[in-house]
Amino acid sequence: MKSTLSTSLKTGFWLLVTIAASAISFAAGRSASQSEKGEQILNTSCMVCHDLRPIQVQALDTEGWAKVVNAMVEKGAQVKTEDIPPLIEYLVQSYGPLPEGAGKKILLNKCTICHDLKRVKQHLSSPEEWAETLAAMLNEGASLSDEEFAVLLGYLARNFRQ
Repeated sequence: MKSTLSTSLKTGFWLLVTIAASAISFAAGRSASQSEKGEQILNTSCMVCHDLRPIQVQALDTEGWAKVVNAMVEKGAQVKTEDIPPLIEYLVQSYGPLPEGAGKKILLNKCTICHDLKRVKQHLSSPEEWAETLAAMLNEGASLSDEEFAVLLGYLARNFRQ
C-alpha cells in the first residue's frame, strides 16, 4: 500500500510538472509570436514613412509609445486597431524606457546605432565587464570620446549591473 501511494504521489508530481512546463512553453511561444507580430507591424507600417533611427533614440514607456503610435495613425499610418497593442508591446520591449542619468543620451545616440535597447538591458555586467565591452565596441568602430566612454561606463555600471 505504501509503495502504491508513493508511486501515485510521484506520478501526480510529474504530471503537475509536465502541465506547468507546457503552460510556460505555451506562454513563452505566445509572447515570442506577439513580439514577432509587433516587429512585422513595425516593418510593414512604420518603415513606410521613416527609417528606424527615430524609434531607436526615444526609449519610451508604454504610455509614451502609445501616444506616438496613435499620433502616427492619426497622420495616416496604416495600422489596424487590433495591431496597435502588439506593436506597442514590441516597441516597449525593444526600444523601451531607460533610467535617467548622465550616459542615457550617449547610449541612445551611440550604442543604438548597432544594438537595440533590449540587448543592452539584458547585458547585465560588473563595472569591469562593462569596461571590457565598451573597449571591444571601440575596437569594432564605436565612436566614443574619452569623456563619453567614462560617462557611459558609469551609467551602464550603475543601471545594468549583475
